[in-house]
Amino acid sequence: MAIGGGNKPWEDRLREAGSQLEDEVRRAIRFLDDEVVPEVRRNGSAALRTASDQLRKLAERLDDETKRREGGGQ
Repeated sequence: MAIGGGNKPWEDRLREAGSQLEDEVRRAIRFLDDEVVPEVRRNGSAALRTASDQLRKLAERLDDETKRREGGGQ
């Protein structure tokens, strides 16, 4: 039984999804290091709101990707 992704073996799809997730996490970490940490040092509460917003956007992208993958196999 295939679950979305066309003819690719599930191992390849899992590896690709893991790679994409790793890239997103790296982007989030880079954003935190480059944008949030310096801002926290200057304006803590505003910087935390910015980080919260970015993390919410990341969560939405991950949810959308999960829904897209689950919906694509039906």
